[in-house]
Amino acid sequence: MGRKSSISRLPDEVKRHIEQRIGQGRCTLDELIADLQARFPQEAKSGDLPSRSAVHRYGQKLERRLSAIQASTEAARLIREQAGDDKDARSEALTALVQTELFEAILALQEAGDPDADPGQRVGMLSSAARNIATLTRSSVNLKKFQAEVEEATRKKLLQEQRAKLDDLGKTGEVPPEVLAKVIKAAYDL
Repeated sequence: MGRKSSISRLPDEVKRHIEQRIGQGRCTLDELIADLQARFPQEAKSGDLPSRSAVHRYGQKLERRLSAIQASTEAARLIREQAGDDKDARSEALTALVQTELFEAILALQEAGDPDADPGQRVGMLSSAARNIATLTRSSVNLKKFQAEVEEATRKKLLQEQRAKLDDLGKTGEVPPEVLAKVIKAAYDL
């Protein structure tokens, strides 16, 4: 396996500064290097600051991660909007689960996509992603099954309650039995 990136070996303050500047996207690589040399003169003197190419490689990885986060966030927003589901928390729970699991899998796969990465590690990451996707699929199927069962039970209970109320109307004599039978037949096909 290849050695760690020179940026990953930097002090946290320097690394956070690089990530912040790359995330803002407001400067060129040369401007970022000059900024690092001015802001962290001690590291610049000792030769601990990363090279231009190291910053570029790190910036590409960071941009891929940010793109994955943005895509995940946008997908979650679309799922919530299109679910049209006010009766349960399916949209919230499933979206949160999908976001978390897929985001972790995407980041892990991107890290394993490094040319210096061990092929065995990449296979392990793909295996992990497949397990996470299978878990999400099972969760979705189980949720839909549960929702269908709850909906069916609710519908049966409602029909029983309405039938009992209609039967009570017929017993009071307020509605003639033949009219009541027609109403029940027309409304509920019973």
